[in-house]
Amino acid sequence: MKKIAQVLILPLLILAMVSCQPAVKKGVQSTNSLVANAPEWSKNAVMYEVNVRQYTPEGTFKAFETHLPRLKELGVDVLWFMPIYPISLKNRKGSLGSYYSIKDYKAVNPEFGSMDDFKALVNKAHEMGFKIMLDWVGNHTGWDNQWITDHKDWYTQDSLGNVIPPNPDWKDVADLNYNNKELRKGMIQALRFWVKDINVDGYRCDYAGGVPTDFWEAARVSLDSIKPVYMLAENEDQPDLLNKAFTLNYGWSFHHLMNAVAQGKRTALALDSSMMKTYNTYPVGTYALQFLTNHDENSNNGTEFERMGDAVKTMATLSFTVPGIPLIYTGQEVGLKKRLLFFEKDQVDWSTPEMQAFYHQLIQLKKEQPALWNGTAGGAPTVVQTSLPTKVMAFLREKDKSQVLAVFNMSPLAVEANLDLPFTGDYKEYFSGESKTLTKGSTLKLDKWGYKIFIRK
Repeated sequence: MKKIAQVLILPLLILAMVSCQPAVKKGVQSTNSLVANAPEWSKNAVMYEVNVRQYTPEGTFKAFETHLPRLKELGVDVLWFMPIYPISLKNRKGSLGSYYSIKDYKAVNPEFGSMDDFKALVNKAHEMGFKIMLDWVGNHTGWDNQWITDHKDWYTQDSLGNVIPPNPDWKDVADLNYNNKELRKGMIQALRFWVKDINVDGYRCDYAGGVPTDFWEAARVSLDSIKPVYMLAENEDQPDLLNKAFTLNYGWSFHHLMNAVAQGKRTALALDSSMMKTYNTYPVGTYALQFLTNHDENSNNGTEFERMGDAVKTMATLSFTVPGIPLIYTGQEVGLKKRLLFFEKDQVDWSTPEMQAFYHQLIQLKKEQPALWNGTAGGAPTVVQTSLPTKVMAFLREKDKSQVLAVFNMSPLAVEANLDLPFTGDYKEYFSGESKTLTKGSTLKLDKWGYKIFIRK
């Protein structure tokens, strides 16, 4: 569900003129995290968002299951399923309604199949090495959720005792009242059900900032008592969510800057600044979800091709090399160029997989280079100054024997730039296979929106 508040961009550090800057700026993370120990499997994971309704003509769990071998070959690890629960009929938007209007937290949408079908899908995915995350809606329910009948006091009410929506625009959902202790117990019980009984591995929590932080912290403790879970907050402006409850949140600021740079509204300096601010302010072991698109962006704001034009591959490569876990949304890997309907049946065209080999390369790059891994498993970013600071973004990441130098032309014109590298080294460019010795002051030529990823030999 689209959250206008989440679109607010965090304040950016303003870089001084390049002549006044040191040769490098290196990241140093804060150390106040209590959730730094993410599951071992997450250290080099890539996330994939599944839109079951629009994935296949059938729109079912069984039909989606046939895509698991393709996704395994692609290389993604974590399958985040958009809400799979029954959708409320009362005040429904469109003919099929919003996935985020929940009728029953402990059941599955019959349009997608049965609970046994979903259990079979989870088991098959686990056998193939995938992890499963569910989309959780903690802020509100649908209007015909049984909780409204049985526990009206679990909901926010006006002065006349009427249950109300979270805001006037969200008329298809009813706001939950977290001042009620029994609601909190009921919500945690529902969260535990999917981990304990269905064996899911974590949650992407919708509008996480709309629920008190102390609830999420209590829920995390309860879930971790079953097994260590992986928790993603759809939030960026409440850093305290990362202290005890969530391992990662949304990289909204960086996402919007990528759009702005692609549209000529910002420069490479803004991306440098945002990358370093994020790395230097997040608690150790936590990080941002990096994405070009997702269900909200695609349906509401347009495809990445509409928003980024010729810079799509540039920004995709950037999202896989900056600190954070990258996301691929349903159809992104085949160059989806349509806005999927949100409240009606629609479908991805899988017949022209023009981008799949490209995303496979990016995933392999991330997995093969520990410098690009997630959280403390990866390397800190170090900004490399260039002779064209508003056009060319360059940074180093290093972890143990792995060193990656990423260079991007963030402009629609070909450029030739000098790099102020801190040392000399022999590198291999990842995409072309070209070997190159780079020194302080080395010159690189880059096509419009060109990029080069150098691996230290």
